[in-house]
Amino acid sequence: MKTSKTGSFLIHTCIIILGVTFVISGFLKAIDPLGMGFKLRAYFTSWGIDVLAYSRQLFIPVLALCTFEFCIGINLLLGIRRKTTTLLALIFMSLVSLLTLYIYLFNPVPDCGCFGDAILLSHAQTLGKNLILLACAIVAFLFSRHTIRVISERNQWIIAICAILYIIGLTIYSVRHLPPLDFSPYKEGADLKAAFYGTETSMDDLALLNLAFYDDSGEDIVETLATDTSATFLLTIPEENSADDGNNDRINDLYDYCLDNGLQFYGVIAASDASFKSHWTDRTGATYPILYGDSEQLKSLVRSNPGLLMFRNGKIVKKWSQNDLPVFEQTDINGISTPQTSQPLRALWLLLAFLIPSTLAIIADRLWINRKFKKHYNFLNQLIRRKMRKKIVAGNWKMNKNLQEGVALAKELTATLEADAPNCGVVICTPFIHLAKVAEVINPELIGLGAQNCADKEKGAYTGEVSAEMVKSTGANFVILGHSERRAYYNETPEILKEKVKLALANDLQIIFCIGEVLEEREAGKQNEVVRAQLEGSLWELTQAEFKNIILAYEPVWAIGTGKTATAEQAQDMHAFIRNTIAEKFGQETADETTILYGGSCKPSNAKELFSKPDVDGGLIGGAALKVEDFKGIIDAWK
Repeated sequence: MKTSKTGSFLIHTCIIILGVTFVISGFLKAIDPLGMGFKLRAYFTSWGIDVLAYSRQLFIPVLALCTFEFCIGINLLLGIRRKTTTLLALIFMSLVSLLTLYIYLFNPVPDCGCFGDAILLSHAQTLGKNLILLACAIVAFLFSRHTIRVISERNQWIIAICAILYIIGLTIYSVRHLPPLDFSPYKEGADLKAAFYGTETSMDDLALLNLAFYDDSGEDIVETLATDTSATFLLTIPEENSADDGNNDRINDLYDYCLDNGLQFYGVIAASDASFKSHWTDRTGATYPILYGDSEQLKSLVRSNPGLLMFRNGKIVKKWSQNDLPVFEQTDINGISTPQTSQPLRALWLLLAFLIPSTLAIIADRLWINRKFKKHYNFLNQLIRRKMRKKIVAGNWKMNKNLQEGVALAKELTATLEADAPNCGVVICTPFIHLAKVAEVINPELIGLGAQNCADKEKGAYTGEVSAEMVKSTGANFVILGHSERRAYYNETPEILKEKVKLALANDLQIIFCIGEVLEEREAGKQNEVVRAQLEGSLWELTQAEFKNIILAYEPVWAIGTGKTATAEQAQDMHAFIRNTIAEKFGQETADETTILYGGSCKPSNAKELFSKPDVDGGLIGGAALKVEDFKGIIDAWK
C-alpha cells in the first residue's frame, strides 16, 4: 500500500511517539520499581487483594512490566520484529486504555502510576494520553511495513538482548540499592528548614511541611530536625512485618556510634504499626528510641525497608539502602555531603549506558558486520527460508485421458504414494470432467487436486465456461491460471487473468500462476521485462495476505518442444529474479515464503539437478505426469 509523503510522515510520527513513550515509561518504572510496586498494591487493595508492599509478588510483575514496555519501545524505534511488536503494542494499549477508563469512572486508586512519581497525571489526563497512544498503536499496526528498520534483521537480537539485560539490571540495582533518580519530595538535598521558614512554597515544600514524626508522648520532632545543626539519623521502617532484619548488628553499631558521639538516632515505624514496636525491638534487640510516622511518607523517604537517612542543618544530606549501610568508624561524618550531580545529568548517564553499546552495535552492523558476513548470512538464510517453503510437484494432465483412464491413473498414483510416501506436496490438475470422480479416489492427505483453468466470470450465460465456484464444488483446491498455452491459443490477457485470480481467491482456491517468455523474447534478452510485466499485470493488485495463496510456475516456453534446452542455471537465474521482484513489491519475507515451480521440460533424469537450485521449489510437470513411474521419479527427486 503506497502512502503520500504526508501519510508517511504521520505514520512515522505515530511510531516515534508510541516508541518514545514506551521507552520512557519502562525506564521510569525500572528506576523506581518499589514505587511502582506500591502503586500496583493500591490496585490490588482496591480489588480486595492483600499483598505486602515489599513482597516478590509485586516485584515480579513490576520487573515484567518495565521490561516489556522498554523493549517494545526500543523495537518500535528501531524497526525490530515490526509486525509482532506493533501487535503487542496495540494489545497492551487496548488493555491499558480500558483500565484507565475504569479508573476515570470509578476512582479506585489516587494515581494510575504510568510514569511513577516522575510525572503525575490526573485520571482525565491519563485517559486522554492513553487514547492518543491507542490511536498511534492502531496506525503503527496497520502500517507496520512502513517502519524503518534501523538494524538488520539478522543482528537485531543483539539490541534485543542489550535492552533486556539493561532494563533488568537497572531494575534489580534500584531494588537492591536506591533509585538512581529520586522523584520524591524527600530527595537528597531537600531543605526542611527552607520549607518551614522560607517565603516561597512549592509542592515539594508542602510535602516537607506535612512530614511528621511523633514520639510516645505525641510530640512532633520534625521542627527540631529542621533547626538541628548536628547530624540526625532516621532508620525508616515502613512495614515492620516485612522488614529485613538481616542488618540488625550493623544498625545497632550505628546507634552505639551515635550515642558515643552525641548524635541523634531514631527508628521510625508506621503509626498504623504501633503495636509492632515491641515486636521489632524483640526481634532486633533495638535499644534506640522509636518514633511514629505516616506509612506512605516512610515509603517515599527511603525506598528500602528498613532504610537510613541523615539530616543536618535541616537538610536531607544522604540516604542509604539496607544493603549499603555506612560504617562510621571508617567514614568521616562531616565529609558526608549531598551528591552534586544533577538529576537530569544522572538520567543522561543512565541512558548513555544503554545508548552507547547499542549505537556501537548498530554502527558495527551497518559498516563492518554487514560487509563481512553478508555472503555467509545470505547463504544460510536461503537455506533456512528454502526449508520453510512448501515443496510441490504438480502434474498438469492437459487434454489427455478419458474419464475412466483418468480415474485409473489417479488410483494408481494414490496406491504408489501410499506405499512410499512423498517428501513434498503432490498436486494433479486434471480436465474438468475428471475432477469430481478423481476427488473420490485420491488420498487428500497425499495428493492435492486442481483444475487447469476457470472462467473470468462468476456465473451467467457463458456457454462452455466453468466457474471457480464450480471447480471448488468438485473437491478441488488448486487451479492453474495463465498457462502459456492458454495465453497463446486463447488470447488470455493480463486483465482476463486478473479477474480469474480474483474469482479463484474468492472461492478459496490456491492458484498455480504461470509466467514465462517465448523464444523471440529470450533471444532479444527481454525475459526479465516480460516476466515482470506478467506479474504486474495480473497479481500486483493483490494484498500481501492474498498473494500468499499464489504458487508461481516459471515456464521457459522457448525450451518446451523446440529442441532447445534450459539449463538448471538458467532456471535458477529466472527464479531468483522472480523472487527479487516479489520482494520489491511485497517484502522479503513474503518473497522467501513464495513457492516457485519450474515449468519447463522436467524429467526424472534432470529433476534432482533442477530441484537442487536454491530458488527452485518444485515443478509443474506435463507429459511425465501421465505415467506414474515417471511422475514418481520426479517426486522422488526431493528425497
